[in-house]
Amino acid sequence: MEKSSPICIIEDNLSIRNLLSLLFKRKGFQIYDFENGLSALSWLENNVPSVIICDIMLPDISGSDILSKVRSMVHTSGVPVIVVTGFANINDREKYLQQGFNGYIAKPINVTTFVQEVEACVAMTSL
Repeated sequence: MEKSSPICIIEDNLSIRNLLSLLFKRKGFQIYDFENGLSALSWLENNVPSVIICDIMLPDISGSDILSKVRSMVHTSGVPVIVVTGFANINDREKYLQQGFNGYIAKPINVTTFVQEVEACVAMTSL
């Protein structure tokens, strides 16, 4: 992942959003974070991040709907979208990957490996 290209984080829980942002900022990444999907989509209309990290359950639009809208915009259609969610049943990972997410990370996240997990998902996308 290029540090010159921003990371978009969409997470309605302030504590989790701040934690995710902090983990990337410590590694030198520029972060744009949003508490809801519609404000993130508005920002994405004019910006192309290196990756989008998105919760599934948001107050206004689901993470799956955000994925669909990101894929429909020409300039963001190839941006990796990684779901970070509390839905961690045995079949959830496969379900979200089949929907088209480039990666799946279950909450609670591992703070020591989270950035590397995201980087690995992005690397697999570019193969």
